[in-house]
Amino acid sequence: MNSCGRLQAALSHVQPDRVPVDFGGTHVTGISASALTQLRLAVLGEKDYRVRVHEPYQMLGEIDDKLAAALGIDVVGVLPPKNMFGFENKDWKPFTMFDGTEVLVPGNFNLTPDGKGGWFIHPEGDVSVPPSGHMPKGGFYFDAIPRQGPIDDDKLDVNDNLEEFGPLDDDTVNHLVSEAGRAAAAGKGAILSVPGTAFGDIALVPAMWRKHTKGIREIEEWYVSTAIRRDYVYAIFEKQCEIALANLARLTKELGDNVQAAFTTGTDFGTQNGLFISPDAYRDLYKPFHKKVNDFIHKNSNWKVFIHSCGSVVELLPDLIEAGFDILNPVQCSANGMDEKNLKKTFGKDLVFWGGGVDTQKTLPFGTPDDVYKQVRERIELFNEGGGFVFNTIHNIQAKTPLKNMLAMFKAISDCGK
Repeated sequence: MNSCGRLQAALSHVQPDRVPVDFGGTHVTGISASALTQLRLAVLGEKDYRVRVHEPYQMLGEIDDKLAAALGIDVVGVLPPKNMFGFENKDWKPFTMFDGTEVLVPGNFNLTPDGKGGWFIHPEGDVSVPPSGHMPKGGFYFDAIPRQGPIDDDKLDVNDNLEEFGPLDDDTVNHLVSEAGRAAAAGKGAILSVPGTAFGDIALVPAMWRKHTKGIREIEEWYVSTAIRRDYVYAIFEKQCEIALANLARLTKELGDNVQAAFTTGTDFGTQNGLFISPDAYRDLYKPFHKKVNDFIHKNSNWKVFIHSCGSVVELLPDLIEAGFDILNPVQCSANGMDEKNLKKTFGKDLVFWGGGVDTQKTLPFGTPDDVYKQVRERIELFNEGGGFVFNTIHNIQAKTPLKNMLAMFKAISDCGK
C-alpha cells in the first residue's frame, strides 16, 4: 500500500499493511517547533536546517517532505493559507525562541514587548492594533487575548459573532485544491481542515486573526452564554451552518477524492474526569448542526468526518456517532472512562481512533524510553486490529519532550510495521 491506500484502508475499518501515521496533518496532531527541531537533527543530521513555524498560536513546526519520508508519516494536512493570527505562511524569516531554538516564522509574524520579558503578537501582523496573543517570558506558545467590550444584552447582534464567517474566496479555495492535489500526486493521505464548521470551539471564539472583534469573545462569557443566552448562540450556529454548507458544496466538488478525511470541529466536550457539557445540552445546541454538516459531507463526498474533543467523552460517543462523526481524536485514554480496551471493544466498529498512540501527559514527557516503546507497541496492537486506527499521540507533542522518548516512539511504530 502507498500512504493514501493505507489511510483509506484504516478509515474503512480494513486491516492495512501497517498502521498509518499522522504528524502535522492538523493543528491538533502536530509537534512543537522546539521539539521538532531536536527530532529532525537527530534523524537527518542537518545542523543548519531551520524548522518553519506554520502554526504560530501553538508554535507548531512544519514537517517537511524529507523528514516525513524518514519517519514514515502518511498524512498530509490540507490547511487554509492563513494561520490563526490571520497572516499567510510565506516570506519566511529567522526567529529565535526563548529556549534558543532557531526557527523560521512568516514575514508578518511581528511581536511587541509586554514589558515583562514576554511578547505580544498582533492580528494580521499589524502592530498598530491591540494584540490578540501573548507569550510570557520563557514560554513556548501564545495564549489568546480576547478583545471584548462591555456587553449590553439589549443590543446584542448575532451578526457580531458571525463576522469571521462567509463565502470562501477564490484564493483560499485554489490553495486548498492545490494542496490536496499535491498530496494525491505524492500518494499521500490527506485531511482537510474545513473552515467555519467548528461550532463554539473556544480556541476560535476570541478570533485572534481579526483586527477588531464584536459580540461575545471572552472565554468565560461564551461558556456562560450557552446557558443564559442559549437562543443567541443557537441563532449564531444556524447562520454559521448555512454558510458552512454553502462552502462545503464548493469544497467537496473541487477537492473530490484527493481528500480522505475532513476535520470539522475541535470543540472540547470533556474534562479529565467527565463531560464538560450534559448530553441533553449537546443534543439541544450542537448535535443538530453537527448532523447537518456531517450528512452533507457523507452525501456529497467519500470523506470521513473527524472530530477533536479532549477529555472524557465516552458518555457522549453514542451521540457523536449518531451525529455522523467517523473519526475520534485525540482519544485521551488517561481520562476517566476512556480505557483503550473498552473504547476499541465498544466503539471500534463505528469509530476510527485517530490518536491515543501514547500518553502525552505522563508517558511521553516523563516516562523512560522503554515505557514509551512499550505503550506505543501495546496501543498499536490493540487499536490497529482490523483497521480503524491512525497513529498519533494524544494531542500535540509539546516542547521539552525528551528526544530519546520521541525516538523510542518512532522506533516502536517502525517495529510494529515490520
